[in-house]
Amino acid sequence: MSSFDQGGEAASIVSVTDKVKPVSLGMAVTAVHYLGDRAAFVGTEESVAVVDTEGEISKVDVTGGGILSAVSDGSRILIGGDDGKVTALDKAGSVSVVVTDPKRRWIDNVALHPDGAIAWSVGKTAFVRQPKGEEKSLEVPSTAGGLAFAPKGLRLAIAHYNGATLWFPNMAGEPEFLGWAGSHHAVTFSPDNKFLVTAMHEPALHGWRLADSRHMRMTGYPSRVRSMSWGSGGRFLATSGADMVILWPFVGKDGPMGKEPAMLAPMKAKVTAVACHPKQDILACGYEDGTVLMVRMQDGAEILVRRNETPPITAIGWNAAGTWLAFSDESGEAGLLRL
Repeated sequence: MSSFDQGGEAASIVSVTDKVKPVSLGMAVTAVHYLGDRAAFVGTEESVAVVDTEGEISKVDVTGGGILSAVSDGSRILIGGDDGKVTALDKAGSVSVVVTDPKRRWIDNVALHPDGAIAWSVGKTAFVRQPKGEEKSLEVPSTAGGLAFAPKGLRLAIAHYNGATLWFPNMAGEPEFLGWAGSHHAVTFSPDNKFLVTAMHEPALHGWRLADSRHMRMTGYPSRVRSMSWGSGGRFLATSGADMVILWPFVGKDGPMGKEPAMLAPMKAKVTAVACHPKQDILACGYEDGTVLMVRMQDGAEILVRRNETPPITAIGWNAAGTWLAFSDESGEAGLLRL
């Protein structure tokens, strides 16, 4: 465990804080995605701040009100707003309205499929629109807490109260229901398409092995898990929710069943955001005291990216090549690091 002094840095930790380019965004930030080599910081209201490698900021208005959800595939960011619209921001900085809810209801969740299909949810109803324009909908038992497309095939997972629903929009028949008592929010498929994991309202994750719907309980967190990230190759799932990064193993057919997670980068503050490097066994993590670290998964070696004593880190992410890291605290004080 690293012991940080009041100055913010332990002598035993390598520091790259002097290599970080600071950026003041002037707005609260909830997420960061990369469009090429430009970092796109998603605000809580109306705007996305697109920042180039020199730190130049271009603010783009993407919705007329609050931003409720945002996902990206590296080519565009899909945004759900409380104005009843789904909008898309592309690499060129162009904004297009993709969906307008006829009743202007809140767009709670959005998802992007590699083939260009999109999904969004309004209350209990999930919608899927494919690239050719076919739109289909499904009502689930309660308000959708999260959406995720499977990495293979057109299958959508919808998290909700008491479980998750797996829906093949192009297939006849009833969707598959995966039950587990409680309220399920964020949902994610493992990259190998073998497992589904949800973050619950209680401080726990729940998972299912998709081949046989076998349960996987991942508990012991002191607070809710609000950030999850799959490591390169999908061998690990890194999560927030504790005063260290919890790293669940997903090697083999049983995933984390019967295995203890690794615990990395312990601090006196809770982890608020995690992002695994897209190609190497490295992760970046932010804490509620403003600290940002890079951590090597094999041995837990740490590099200090940002010192503490700032607002909580709310967004952290890598570009597709893993050569740039971006992060921001909740006040919009951000940083860019080139590796």
